Amino acid sequence: MPLKSKKIKASFLVLLFSVAYLVLSYFLIGFKTDQLVLVGLFNFMYYLSAVTRKFILGFTVFIVFWIIFDYMKAFPNYEYNTVSIRELYNLEKSIFGFNYKGSVVTPNEYWLMNHNATLDVLTGIFYLSWIPVPLTFAGVLFFTRKREFFYFSLTFLLVNLLGFCIYYIYPAAPPWYVQQFGFDFIANTKGNTAGLYRFDEFFGVEIFKGLYEKSSNVFAAMPSLHSSYPLIVLYYAIRNKLGPVNWVFGAIMMGIWFAAVYSSHHYVLDVLAGIVCAITGIWLFQRFIHSKGWVHRSVEKAIDALK
Repeated sequence: MPLKSKKIKASFLVLLFSVAYLVLSYFLIGFKTDQLVLVGLFNFMYYLSAVTRKFILGFTVFIVFWIIFDYMKAFPNYEYNTVSIRELYNLEKSIFGFNYKGSVVTPNEYWLMNHNATLDVLTGIFYLSWIPVPLTFAGVLFFTRKREFFYFSLTFLLVNLLGFCIYYIYPAAPPWYVQQFGFDFIANTKGNTAGLYRFDEFFGVEIFKGLYEKSSNVFAAMPSLHSSYPLIVLYYAIRNKLGPVNWVFGAIMMGIWFAAVYSSHHYVLDVLAGIVCAITGIWLFQRFIHSKGWVHRSVEKAIDALK
């Protein structure tokens, strides 16, 4: 096929997918400006230059992740299984609860009573890094080690799909929900910044408020995918022998894990489940997917297409 015809066909497909995404989004979850931003960004980078076109095509896996996550709003997990509220809280207290001032409290409850400005700022910074760090790491791999970039991207997607499945099998309320509403189930509960509101107040901004207003599902605390992402990054950083940078990723990972509990967004059990989810996804990819010949061939073709 002549080069000009290929370009016309590719442009037509970009237009087709852009329109299809907007139409499907409208009927599933309603119109949002975020959808136009995503389509606009994709098209802008696709047509800007050869380098940006290859970059945005390479990051299609992350775009797929975001679209699936966003579309979960159309299918609330509490409509498919009973939400665990009291049960998860009691389990957390029975395993990790401890005596404080004459009462048994969970780690979330302890930090709710003993938060301070320093930890508010530090945990807010760590929690803000849960997406920028994986995306930045992926960007570095894209320009330096494309094969590893694709393996990292596919592992990231697999871990998310595992987490999404668990959300529907075991809907679970986060700690802040219990703190605000008790053990009664309230459908259509809006997302909440929980302890992260203190970060917003400290700097006089609404960063976390804006983020959590767009939450796809409040009852998706178990597993904590926030806790999964930095572990995937650390694994691939160690695998690629990045040296001292690994310690930075390790510190970020520990910071995010602590921030998840400190801010009352997750129980310790949620964090542990996120860790197990990441390890399981990495193992499944390495054991059953990475070793397949068709995967190698597909990745090599993708690399050749991006040269």
